[in-house]
Parts: sequence; C-alpha cells; structure tokens
Amino acid sequence: MADKQAKRERFEGVFSRIVDELLGYMKSQNMPDDAIQWYKRNLDYNTPGGKLNRGLSVVDTVDLLLCTDSDGKRTRELNDEEYTEAAILGWCIELLQAYFLVADDMMDASITRRGHPCWYRVEGVGNIAINDAFMLEGAIYYLLKQHFRTKPYYVHLLELFHDVTFQTELGQLIDLITAPEDAVDLSKFSLDKHHLIVVYKTAFYSFYLPVALAMRMCGVNDESLYQHALDILLPLGEYFQVQDDYLDCYGTPEMIGKIGTDILDNKCSWNINVALKNATPEQRKVLDENYGRKDSTCEQRVKDVFNAPNIDLKKRFADYENESYDRIHKLIDALPESSGLKRSVFVAFFEKVYKRSK
Repeated sequence: MADKQAKRERFEGVFSRIVDELLGYMKSQNMPDDAIQWYKRNLDYNTPGGKLNRGLSVVDTVDLLLCTDSDGKRTRELNDEEYTEAAILGWCIELLQAYFLVADDMMDASITRRGHPCWYRVEGVGNIAINDAFMLEGAIYYLLKQHFRTKPYYVHLLELFHDVTFQTELGQLIDLITAPEDAVDLSKFSLDKHHLIVVYKTAFYSFYLPVALAMRMCGVNDESLYQHALDILLPLGEYFQVQDDYLDCYGTPEMIGKIGTDILDNKCSWNINVALKNATPEQRKVLDENYGRKDSTCEQRVKDVFNAPNIDLKKRFADYENESYDRIHKLIDALPESSGLKRSVFVAFFEKVYKRSK
C-alpha cells in the first residue's frame, strides 16, 4: 500500500509541474490574472481527483516494456526523463477523462462527481463549464507539442488522441440517444447496443489508449502488435464495464463508493439487457412499467425481476466472469513470445480489474 501511495504521489508531482507550465503559457499570452486563476481552479478541481488508473497505466506499461526482461525480471529503473515523459502522457489521458466528465455531467444533469458537486454546479461556474471542458482538452495538445514535437512518434500520439476522442464521442452519442433519462423505451436496448456503447465509450480510451501510448513511446513500430493490443484490450474494457454495471446493482455503497442509480437513470446496462433477453412476457411488462422511474418501489420491482430464477443475474454474471477470464487469457497467451510486446503488460491490466469490488 505504501508503494502504491508513493507511486501516486510521484505521479501527482508531475501534474503540479504541468499546471505551472499551462499557467505559464497563459501568462505569456498576456491573459488577465482572473482568467489564469480560473483555469488553475478548473485543472485542479477536475483532473487529479479520481483513481488515476488510466494515467498510471501508461507509466506502468512503459516500465514493463523498458525495465523488465522476457522473464519479467527487473533489469533497471526508468530514468527521470523517461518517467516524466510517461507521466505527461498519462496526465494527457487524465485531462481527456476530465474533459469527458465535465461535459458528460452537464449532459446527464448529474449532481455529484467523486464526492463533490459537478463542476457546472459549483457556484459561479454554470455554462462556463462548456468552455472549461474545451480548455481541458486543449491542454492535451499543448503538452504533446511542448514535450514530444521532436520525437519520431509525435504524429502517432496526435492520431491516437484524435481517434480515441472521436470513438468515445461516438459511444456517448449511442448512449444518449438509446437511453435518455426522460424517455424510457426498452425496445431500443439490446446486448449488441450495450456492446457498442461500452467498447466505444469506455474501452478505447480507458484500456487501449494507455497501452498504445506507452508502446509508441517505447519504440514499438510493428503495426500488427497494435492490432494484437486492441484485440485483447477491447474485450478487457468490455468486461470491466459489465462488471461496473453489475456492481452498480449488487455492490454496496461501501464497496463501490456510491449508491447505484443505473435502474433509476434508465441506463442501457448489461443487467437490464440480460434481463430483457431472458424475461417472460409478464416480466417484460414489469420492466417496461418500472425501469427508469425515479421511484425506489419501481427500482425494487426491477431488482425482483433481475433476481427471478429464470434470470438470476448473479449466476449469469459469475458465468460471464469465468468465460471472460478464459477468453481474455487465451488472447494474451496467443501473443507471440518474440514480438517485443510483453504478455505481462496485459496480465497486469487484467489483474487490476478481475473480480474487483469497487
């Protein structure tokens, strides 16, 4: 635990330098002091508060690729320059995440994020949060230009961020038009739709992007290896989201750090789609009449259907989890040993999410 905390603190130290750098740029552009202080508050409020898994995964992956041998034995430590560059790429993903979340919270009219009021609900912010989201995204490309413009892989970094941003926005679009909070229509739901939403909205930027950035930084140039990484990481990202959906219903607030609201919020989650696929006509009627209603009695009726013997979501999830374990490990084992892309990268990612409780 101490090691984990030390890793986080070292990573956060790089963020402090990034903030200074971005504010320095604003000063060089003769921005007024109140604008500079606003941007600092925006960066500090929205970027570093989460688990930082995406950003830290860039550092961890670079470390595995550069500092371990084919047997997984440690051969050296990252030097300061390597660490800083990996951490900057990691913070660029965290800035991307912050950009998505500030916008997403406005679209969903959310109340809290990470235990605090959503940024747009902070006194005096309101719709300025739209521009603040754009400025969080803009910081990514400023940092990439400042630190990687002379690198041979600079264009690859730009393409990765642009491509993954667009892919995530595609996933958000499907989610928004499939499951608006104020218009419940379960006929729009399906496991295929859920698959598309989670792969595009979550898996590309949360799972593929950290590894692909690390691979570029470490000089992995064989394009087929990026396809291998994608083939492993997209199913892993989908497993992560299915697990997240399941925990929203079956995890306790103490476990997951929040009260699950997917049923109340009409989310196109794995749970409801499995239930719809297996429901009797009578159960389907209960789901249609009660799903997405802001009412705890309606929520309980939906949960009763989830727990019915013919649906039994707990058992179906346990089966799904076991199948996912076997399928993803087969994909990892199929990675060529001499490829230059270590299997340990994907094993480490899998271990972070397998059978997690929060």
